[in-house]
Amino acid sequence: MDKFNVFLIVLALISSGISICIVVINNYNIRKTMNKLDNMIELAINGKFTETTYDESVLSAIESKMNNYLSSSSISSKNIELEKDKVKSLISDISHQTKTPISNILLYSEILSENNELKESSKKSVLQICNQAEKLNFLISSLINASRLETNIINITKTKNNVNDLIDKVLNQLKARAEIKNINIRIDENIESKKASFDMKWTIEALHNIIENAIKYTHQNGDIQITTVPYEFFYRIDISDNGIGIEEYEINDIFKRFYRSKEVSQYEGVGIGLFLTREIIYAQGGYIKVSSAVGKGTVFSVFLPIEN
Repeated sequence: MDKFNVFLIVLALISSGISICIVVINNYNIRKTMNKLDNMIELAINGKFTETTYDESVLSAIESKMNNYLSSSSISSKNIELEKDKVKSLISDISHQTKTPISNILLYSEILSENNELKESSKKSVLQICNQAEKLNFLISSLINASRLETNIINITKTKNNVNDLIDKVLNQLKARAEIKNINIRIDENIESKKASFDMKWTIEALHNIIENAIKYTHQNGDIQITTVPYEFFYRIDISDNGIGIEEYEINDIFKRFYRSKEVSQYEGVGIGLFLTREIIYAQGGYIKVSSAVGKGTVFSVFLPIEN
């Protein structure tokens, strides 16, 4: 082998060695960069991120951009908290300012309605004032509750409660409405002593909205069936009616805030009740299912968690 060939072989070996070194160095640099980026993200997640590289490198640019982003996010979060505090204050003010005048309207209307000297036409007018004042009270209360839910002002406090007691309390509030339409409400209460975990006050409101709708959308002399079934992890409450029913494509929409189907435009309502119901049940770790057939009726199944 002549010297020239030996030189080529040596040169090839040197080139291969250099290539290998370059690959090793590149892999090391990439790994080092990835580790640094990983550390930067970790610090950002923990709220401890600060810039450490001040040169013309790409890492320095990334650090700078991340620092600006986190600073902006922090300012945005503070602004959101300030806005939330303003909303809380506004809700509290509205609640306070409207409670007294509405209560007074209802009180004086009732006093007027008991006056035997009033003419029949005047009594009808007073009754209309009472009805409209009650609607206004319901609307304002619903709007306030909806705002409270969205701003996390409502505090759900779950305790072990008897489901049968929950249903009895709801029906006591709606008994008169059912009697007006001669609607028969049957209760199939479970005799087992197993309890569910829920906030009694807010869950009463949630079920109230469902049963009130069942009464509203069920025809005169209709039927409503309430059944309770305890499972291992949830307590199921079925509220079945033989009312007008819901179109299948609308079942998901009925829980949207202010949603009103064209089919119920002739009925009173603002589309807040079921929105509140779902938010209250979800906030307690439960959920709702709905099945319906138009013209045959609807079944709302509420699942409340059982926590051993």
